[in-house]
Amino acid sequence: MSKKVTEVVEELAIPILEELQLELVEVEYVKEGKSWFLRVYIDKETGVDIDDCGNVSEKLSEKLDEVDPIPQNYFLEVSSPGAERPLKKEKDFLNAIGKNVYIKTYEPILDEKEFEGILTSFDGEEVTLEVRIKTRKKTIVIPFEKVAKARLAITFS
Repeated sequence: MSKKVTEVVEELAIPILEELQLELVEVEYVKEGKSWFLRVYIDKETGVDIDDCGNVSEKLSEKLDEVDPIPQNYFLEVSSPGAERPLKKEKDFLNAIGKNVYIKTYEPILDEKEFEGILTSFDGEEVTLEVRIKTRKKTIVIPFEKVAKARLAITFS
């Protein structure tokens, strides 16, 4: 198979989600124990509910049965990305401005690879974070291509 399972599933899911006015956040295909899980994370401005997940699951199941891109048995799970949703696309970063985020980089920046702070700006090339170090606030600029992982981060104050 030339395309990865997640790519095929994305192609099948996007038209379904657009029709239901939902957004695809992420597709994961992972093995846990002896079982395979196909996880599709969806969202919309007002948040998703059980009906949204059920509709997508039903429609996507039909498409997956038709196309049959996955040789082994698997469990399909459709859910919201939760409070600590991943930031993948440029649009995700733009929507997260002013929010607390966690970012892990491919290589150290100022001797660190993990940062948590308020996302103050994103221009498509650089992510700017305001981080607290003890009582000081420090601005850190991270080149977008060096971001390995990013997600919203919940703070308890």
